[in-house]
Amino acid sequence: MDDQVIAITLYIRATAAEVWRALTDPDVTQSYWGRTRIESDWTTGSTIRYRRDGDVVDEHVVLEVDPPRRLVHTFHPLFGEFGDEPPSRVQIDLEQAGEVTRLALRHDGFPPASKVFTACSGGWPLILSSLKTLLETGSPLPEPAGA
Repeated sequence: MDDQVIAITLYIRATAAEVWRALTDPDVTQSYWGRTRIESDWTTGSTIRYRRDGDVVDEHVVLEVDPPRRLVHTFHPLFGEFGDEPPSRVQIDLEQAGEVTRLALRHDGFPPASKVFTACSGGWPLILSSLKTLLETGSPLPEPAGA
């Protein structure tokens, strides 16, 4: 059994379309994702590039896309010790119920003793909390000291 799984569910006071836009619009992602622009044409088989300060730091592939309900992609950081690991897999499902959207993230497929798993276990809660705060208040969380 794979015990290296990140599973997070949260509820956001926004429509599924608004959450989808926040996940896929580079002008929005850079405001809550540590200055990272997430760029793709969001079609199956397309590349997703994460650009921080102009440099590509991650490169993923869209495996499944069903706007504004589901996004599945590989996850492959290119920098430092993370670049040596094979890609893992991220699935994000959105379900709207009235004024609230349920966002369920599952990140799995890590190799044993994965450094990406360790980093993402702390990173995903911060990123998703900042996304939620942005959509509900108009401002993302401030970056933690030392980030």
